[in-house]
Amino acid sequence: MFPKLPQSHPPGLSFKVINSFLGTGDLQRARQLIDEIPQPDLRSWTRLISAYTQHGFPKEAIKIYSTLKLRNIRPDNILILSVAKACALASDLVKAKEVHEDAIRFGFQSDTLLSNALIDMYAKCRNVDGARQVFDDICVKNVVSWTSMCSSYMNCGLLRQGLEAFREMGLNGVRPNSVTVSSVLPACSELRDVNLGRQMHGFVIRNGMESNAFVSSALVNMYASCIRIREAEVVFSNMSQRDVVSWNGILTACFLNEEFEKGLALFYQMRNEGVKPNTSSWNVVIVGCTQNGRNELALELLGHMQDAGLKPNQITVISVLPACTNLESLKGGKEIHAFVCRNWLIEDLKVTTALIFMYAKCGNLELSERVFSLMPIKDTVAWNTMIIANSMHGNGKQSLFLFREMLDAGIRPDSFTFIGVLSGCSHSCLVDEASLIFNSMSRDHSVEPDAEHFSCMVDVLSRAGHLEEAYEFIQRMPKEPTAGAWGALLGACRVYKNVELGRKAASRLFEIEPDNPGNYVLLYNIFVAAKLWGEASETRKMMRDRNVLKTQGCSWVQVRNKVYTFVVGDRNSMQNCELYRFLDEMSEKMRLAGYMPNTEFVLQDVIEEEKEDILCNHSEKLAVAFAILNVNGESSIRVFKNLRICGDCHHTIKFIAKVVGLQIIVRDSLRFHHFSNGYCSCRDFW
Repeated sequence: MFPKLPQSHPPGLSFKVINSFLGTGDLQRARQLIDEIPQPDLRSWTRLISAYTQHGFPKEAIKIYSTLKLRNIRPDNILILSVAKACALASDLVKAKEVHEDAIRFGFQSDTLLSNALIDMYAKCRNVDGARQVFDDICVKNVVSWTSMCSSYMNCGLLRQGLEAFREMGLNGVRPNSVTVSSVLPACSELRDVNLGRQMHGFVIRNGMESNAFVSSALVNMYASCIRIREAEVVFSNMSQRDVVSWNGILTACFLNEEFEKGLALFYQMRNEGVKPNTSSWNVVIVGCTQNGRNELALELLGHMQDAGLKPNQITVISVLPACTNLESLKGGKEIHAFVCRNWLIEDLKVTTALIFMYAKCGNLELSERVFSLMPIKDTVAWNTMIIANSMHGNGKQSLFLFREMLDAGIRPDSFTFIGVLSGCSHSCLVDEASLIFNSMSRDHSVEPDAEHFSCMVDVLSRAGHLEEAYEFIQRMPKEPTAGAWGALLGACRVYKNVELGRKAASRLFEIEPDNPGNYVLLYNIFVAAKLWGEASETRKMMRDRNVLKTQGCSWVQVRNKVYTFVVGDRNSMQNCELYRFLDEMSEKMRLAGYMPNTEFVLQDVIEEEKEDILCNHSEKLAVAFAILNVNGESSIRVFKNLRICGDCHHTIKFIAKVVGLQIIVRDSLRFHHFSNGYCSCRDFW
């Protein structure tokens, strides 16, 4: 049974009893006791409102205040201050304005303590005009008043105005304290204004604030944001006490400055010195790993983070998913997806968008579409990602359909939207559709085509065999044609055996990017296909003279969490005999079915039998054979290649998919190919 207050009780007793319940967190019982009192004093109401706010129920606190107003109870300055804090926590601008009006009506506008709280209230509600009105009405502005006003500008994104208020503070003879400085320094970080940051640093030194941990941490973060690693290190090394915030600042500085090894070493040093990394610390290092190609380490650190008892958040997930994407680790991506679902992160827009891209890059477009379809809200980035995913998989018509759906949903397309749609058109021979969309960019959507959009149109025309039209399009471009435009034309000249245009495109490419081996190889292939052995030899000699090395083709496949890589003619791989026996059997079955190897793709002047042997050794065939021999009850396999798949391999894998009854997904340097039942999703157009 709860104790009841006696019928006759002194006010002090009621306050003590109510306060005891509030101290134990029993807000409901404290409220009941207050309701039993005929005329509770203001202290009780103030304490109750403050308690609700402190326990995370600011809306309930505001309701209590509204009840008092209905009872015509006159508040004092302390009661209004407690309600102002509740409005700040709830970010309730409507109630905030009412509280401000009450402060004026009851004559508390000259109360500096209350006014400072009102400024903070408006700042939390992101209403800088209200904060400025309160600030201007203060007769005697102290350091807290000025600091609150500076913070209000910062919270509302008005960084320059916040810095100007900081300057006015000094001109008015009010000396900023460490709280002021640490609240203003982030503006220099956001603005990337290192000169202003250095001036602030000088002020800190002149006023003896360098020993303050918050100020020093803010300085480290400022230099880190401005990519000034040396200055950040000096401040950090001179700190007498380093908290986790300062460690995070120096870690950020290292990774932003591309000093990955130093950042990683500092992270381990941080742990060795007994400073426990927080979630932000782990996120910084995981991002650093993915951005520096250390994808396996990023996933390993994710495990260590969880072992340390820290729960990954949205930023962690967004940071680590690119590691799965870069590794093409579908299994790892699915595990992270499961974590997202278990922890109710699936409604986070950035998380779901990252999942869509991960699944698409790992070769599972169906799961990308499933995640996309379940999104309650889709922004431009989400639509773009799904459009680009379909383009990667050669589904140009679906990319167009999504683009039209996006417009119907009222989502405004941006530059990346059109790159995705035009790329989809290029892989699906949708020339007329691409032309209409390209011409609509500036006319209907106020998006001016840039060099990449022009390159996409050249690619559309070139892949469709309209080489002369593509060349003329390049000549008419208002911008200087990029390597992408000339490269698209050169690649199409290889497919359609146009030697003359191939020479022109290659000549321009040798000027733009003389160290790109792919351009020399394409021109060499064009000459070989045309039996122009002399010019082919000259191209090879040009590569040698310029010390340009050809990129070696390789393919890889993941089996039971391990990646196996193959190169052409690989004789050192596991199950070597079984691989070549399997491919020999497939070749024989193809011959019996009337299929013959396409030796056109052997770019060497050797006899026909040798050409067939060379074709059998191609890396993508070896990877496919290895995956099939090691399939573990799965209905599909995924193979990845760093270069474009050759025509004979494409032809052979279609046949293999039909014979073994598996779906074989191959991603080359251009797109995904889905082989099933003797057909490829690209319809032999890529």
